[in-house]
Amino acid sequence: MRLIAAAVQNVVKPAVLRGLLAWERRESGVAYDFTSEEVKTDPYPTYRTMRTPDPVHRMRTIDAWALTRYRDVEAMLRDHTRFANADRVLVQTISMSLLELDPPAHTRLRLLVSKAFTPRAVARLQGRIQQITDELLDAASGMERFDLVEALAYPLPVTVIAEMLGVRPRDLDLFKRWSNTLALTVNAILTPDEIRAIMQAADEAHAYFETIIEDRRRQPRDDLVSALLAAEEEGDRLTHDEMLAVLLLLLVAGNDTTRNLIGNGMLALLRNPGELRRLREDPGLIVSAVDELLRYDSPIQLDDRTAREDVEIGGKSIRAGKRVVAILGAANRDPEVFDDPDTVDIGRDVKSHHLAFGRGIHYCLGASLAVLEARIAFASLLERFPSIRLAAAPCYRDSAALRGLDHLWIEVERA
Repeated sequence: MRLIAAAVQNVVKPAVLRGLLAWERRESGVAYDFTSEEVKTDPYPTYRTMRTPDPVHRMRTIDAWALTRYRDVEAMLRDHTRFANADRVLVQTISMSLLELDPPAHTRLRLLVSKAFTPRAVARLQGRIQQITDELLDAASGMERFDLVEALAYPLPVTVIAEMLGVRPRDLDLFKRWSNTLALTVNAILTPDEIRAIMQAADEAHAYFETIIEDRRRQPRDDLVSALLAAEEEGDRLTHDEMLAVLLLLLVAGNDTTRNLIGNGMLALLRNPGELRRLREDPGLIVSAVDELLRYDSPIQLDDRTAREDVEIGGKSIRAGKRVVAILGAANRDPEVFDDPDTVDIGRDVKSHHLAFGRGIHYCLGASLAVLEARIAFASLLERFPSIRLAAAPCYRDSAALRGLDHLWIEVERA
């Protein structure tokens, strides 16, 4: 996830927005209105429209450049020399995190934090993730109709990351509220009220984590905070401020990616019953299925950088200091890389190709945890419910950067 430059501005007035979009359309023949209901519900037709005539598109609404081709997006994400992460105004006022740092500070912090996310550490969580999933589905098993987001997609990842961070069970509702509010930071435009809510949530979360950190310093436990306090590389440790920044990042990132993956993925399967049936008949496809669902409807749609120097991409000259927005969702549907990209194929081998978790030094640290949670969630749903049907039109969250559902009502039959 990443902040876009205009996130600290007031809401753009409708008349101004229309004027800027008209300017975009005159320049390139296409306009990218990320605030529209059409883009929120289904951005992919817009991405296709942008990619053909204007794959390196000037976004006048936030004074940035948008990339829609796979090769351009991947190249920018890998190039931390010419494209910087530092200069995230709103996040910096909260506290710096891995997402907003460049080497060498990023290299040092990521090395320390990654010790808590090794494959062995994540694998140890499998039993507990399955247990939480079973408990959540037990609670829904008495109902023939329920909201999959509220019943599973939301509480599963937030419970897992809360337990990893040592959050007290009675405080889980607070944790959920902070996570939802802080996730707003990735939106392209925020109102003053939203900015105040974000700052308040950050202050409350910081105060909460302060008490946990002090407690773990006195009495370490088998949780992530204790592991981070103990993490050491050549005598280097996380400072107190760095620890708070990392915990704040994990609070948000540990929730939203998996939540959106489970919701978007199940919706894609329900809309493609042949692929849903195929997965039921061959559960071994769950590995490739999760990667394909990540590609097909990516939980994170936008990532951005700042050009360190004048650069040229796709024949367009981009001046130093300008924002460049990588549209991950567009890149993951690029027909130059993926055959029939608008079709779900759960047997497609895309693990090393899709960009849902980014690329380069900022590749999502918790990717393996998100994938494990999703595999367990999908497998458990299909095992427990021999029939799952869409019960109502899906309701999408109001965000262009985080693509996910507020609600996904389903009807089920129990085994």
